[in-house]
Amino acid sequence: MSESKTPTPTPAGDTYKGWVFKWTNYIKGYQRRWFVLSNGLLSYYRTQAEMGHTCRGTINLATASITVDDACNFVISNGGAQTYHLKASCEVERQRWITALELAKAKAARMQAESDDSGDDFPAPREVAGSQISEVQSAMRTLGSKVEDLSTCNDLISKHGSALQRSLSELDSLRLTGEAGEKIRQVTERATLFRITSNAMINACREFLTLAQTHSKRWQKALQAEREQRVRLEETLEQLAKQHNHLERAFRGAAQANTSADNKGPAAPGKGEASDEDDDNEFFDAMEEAPEFITVPAEPHFHKRSSSNVSGFNSEIGADDQSLNEEPLAMNQESSSQDLVPLKKRRTRIPDKPNYSLNLWSIMKNCIGKELSKIPMPVNFNEPISMLQRLSEDLEYHELLDKAAKCHSSLEQMCYVAAFSVSSYSTTVHRTGKPFNPLLGETFELDRRRESGYRSLCEQVSHHPPAAAHHVISERGWTLRQEITVASKFRGKYLSIMPLGTIHAIFEKSNNHYTWKKVNTTVHNIIVGKLWIDQSGEIDVVNHTTGDRCHLKFAPYSYFSRDVARKVTGVVMDKDGKAHYVLSGTWDEKMEFSRVMQSSRGGENGTEGKQKTVYQTLKAREVWRRNPLPEGAESMYYFTTLALTLNEPEEGVAPTDSRLRPDQRLMEAGRWDEANAEKQRLEEKQRSARREREREAASQRTSSQTEEGVSHDNYQARWFEHCEDRVSGEQVHIYKGGYWETKDRGNWEGCPDIF
Repeated sequence: MSESKTPTPTPAGDTYKGWVFKWTNYIKGYQRRWFVLSNGLLSYYRTQAEMGHTCRGTINLATASITVDDACNFVISNGGAQTYHLKASCEVERQRWITALELAKAKAARMQAESDDSGDDFPAPREVAGSQISEVQSAMRTLGSKVEDLSTCNDLISKHGSALQRSLSELDSLRLTGEAGEKIRQVTERATLFRITSNAMINACREFLTLAQTHSKRWQKALQAEREQRVRLEETLEQLAKQHNHLERAFRGAAQANTSADNKGPAAPGKGEASDEDDDNEFFDAMEEAPEFITVPAEPHFHKRSSSNVSGFNSEIGADDQSLNEEPLAMNQESSSQDLVPLKKRRTRIPDKPNYSLNLWSIMKNCIGKELSKIPMPVNFNEPISMLQRLSEDLEYHELLDKAAKCHSSLEQMCYVAAFSVSSYSTTVHRTGKPFNPLLGETFELDRRRESGYRSLCEQVSHHPPAAAHHVISERGWTLRQEITVASKFRGKYLSIMPLGTIHAIFEKSNNHYTWKKVNTTVHNIIVGKLWIDQSGEIDVVNHTTGDRCHLKFAPYSYFSRDVARKVTGVVMDKDGKAHYVLSGTWDEKMEFSRVMQSSRGGENGTEGKQKTVYQTLKAREVWRRNPLPEGAESMYYFTTLALTLNEPEEGVAPTDSRLRPDQRLMEAGRWDEANAEKQRLEEKQRSARREREREAASQRTSSQTEEGVSHDNYQARWFEHCEDRVSGEQVHIYKGGYWETKDRGNWEGCPDIF
């Protein structure tokens, strides 16, 4: 076997690394892993390629114990939860590792002891700076005193040497003969040698003294300059911290007062970004291993700008890029015309998720290959939120569409729409819970007109297959609608979720109509291990008005890839296929865009032997970044700030609203046993209603066969009508109006009794 030829560990300075077999479990036994010992830490990876992005575990040797089991086996444990049972390929290799580990452990222990001795007290940064300066000044004073002592000794040697020379001269003048005269001559010769050596040392000391005095003044000036600069930096940091706090308070105040101050914020940074773009030394770095294309820094002449245009461009590109400089992907905010009425204070917490144990395999072993929506699942797998509310979470980053509505360029607008299509997945990275399947006729409204200018309505329009229609209208110039049907299959080790349906975004000002579809979602480690979610597939965002197109690729996670995990790349092209922007980032963190200056074929060959396209781009700029999770999100199903408010009770909603669903409400309160019983009651009630509709449809049915594509129970949605979409040609449900007017009247007659 090739794996048996394990290379010996190789030291590199303080780093020691090599292949070692690690015990994993009773099923897989010992598995070959790449171990790296560095700075007192022992880390391991599945492969060497993982060193750049995925560490599987790390143990600190300073507090660890190292024991030897037999000729090849040894154990490393920190006394806690971390214990590594390791096996080397031979006894010699094991001894190399033991020696390296013991040396690293001793060094780490010494460093920790020194750190503990010197770090008993932790003064404030200003105090630390003051103490360091006082130490330097004390050292300078000591050196100064030593230099003065050296100068004094220099003078004394010169003085005593001259006196000794005079005495010897006086002895020589006595003209003694015999043995005494010989001794005097020897002493005179030695004194002369001593005088020559002393003079050389005196001259060297004098030069050193002169240099020391000269440089001492320079050092003192440099020290004083550094001290003043440090003080200025500390003062600047304090001012920045105060400004940051002030901006946070201003943002909160603006959100509560529904003013437009928040919208004017990006104007000042926008100018800075434009000036950064003019810097010839700043470019967008090339991405490694891009799946479909390669981006490289643009040539410097592409950054040389005249007052009105860009040299080297045609008039179309120059005019488009000029709009970017004047208003770099930022929205000209307008003040709200609504009255300044105090906004409703939304909740920021829900009850913590209880810790219920569940035998997963006993439930899932009979579900392999079945449609997930047809399996009676307990609420233990759910999160206290409906699928209609999860659809509404797509509006987490609605401000991207607000900014897109203000864009003058359709290509620039496409960047925002593409970023919006990616942003909806950022809420799923930790969300392994399954949302509640909505009951037929269930609705969910999200009225954020006063806070954010939009109103959203979702309705479950079909039960088999489950389909939800969603319609959003914004006062800031855009409309969003979609009908999503979710198909899901349990494959044993993982769960595949395939959203079917098209999302439409329409902008009033430009009349641009965009469509795209969602990518597949995969939930891994269903049976064994920690659940984790991945998004993979491709999205084509199409502008049906202009023919512009953005092709986005969601790279599936791979243990062997050197790319960053959850990577998304895309290219914005016009109707002629000419690339104008490159998008890159991750679906769980941020997206950036960069302007394409030139494109050419001839990059590194792709996986299928095709040449990649090489794009020369300007410096990348951020178009979207994920909002941080609220404090304590890990105990609240990893809900975002928006998700925490979706199931909050609200007056005046329709009787079919998801907020009024009792099993979901009981689960949120932590009463899961009652929630399971209530869930079964609601599902049985829904089945009974379906059977009743089927009986009524059968009694009304004529001898002719039912029209193809029409449900046998003839169910019709309350707020959406079934028709053909004129853009995509699909049979979809489109909002027919009336919901918000009915809410204003408070008359909900005609709504089904589903709860």
